[in-house]
Amino acid sequence: MKQDDLDFRREMSDVQPLSRGQDKADVSMRQGGAPSPAQLARRESAEKAIEDDNFLSDDFVELVGAHDPLGFRRDGIQLGVFDRLRHGDYTPDAQLHLIRRPLRECRRELFGFLRDAHAHGLRCVLLVHGRGKYDDSPANILRSYLAKWLCQFDEVQAYASAPASRGGLGATYVMLKKSERARERNRERQQKRRG
Repeated sequence: MKQDDLDFRREMSDVQPLSRGQDKADVSMRQGGAPSPAQLARRESAEKAIEDDNFLSDDFVELVGAHDPLGFRRDGIQLGVFDRLRHGDYTPDAQLHLIRRPLRECRRELFGFLRDAHAHGLRCVLLVHGRGKYDDSPANILRSYLAKWLCQFDEVQAYASAPASRGGLGATYVMLKKSERARERNRERQQKRRG
């Protein structure tokens, strides 16, 4: 035998194989099942960091009517751009589904989703939140908070309820500012055109 093989056997001489009983079941359950305590701790730490940064207010909100569309545009956004958003002419780059989720979870998910979308240069996203028949139904309470929260993001240029073919009052299109990377690409393209 070669020296490497002898060294390997010597190093592995005290290693015992797993028994076929309970130990093997525990190993397979950790790999595909429940997360380990360390993974849970890391997840909790990451969620706490996001929650600490989350500036979205969960204070009192004026309820939006069950049949009232959502709509907002910042100064400087052309009316034609806003109309195209309302009519669903922009293809959403990503979607977030918030139907039947607790308000606290929606607040956390929306915050992370919009931050990530802007960081990755997405311009138009779709929020699917549902709509209730009555003003005080949970879906309309969420719609009311979304109207408040979206205005709190500097990255949000405009938002509007989707047309009926795309979810109607149960979905909202959101237009985000261009990221710094996208602005830089535009400047480079314009300079190339100029010569």
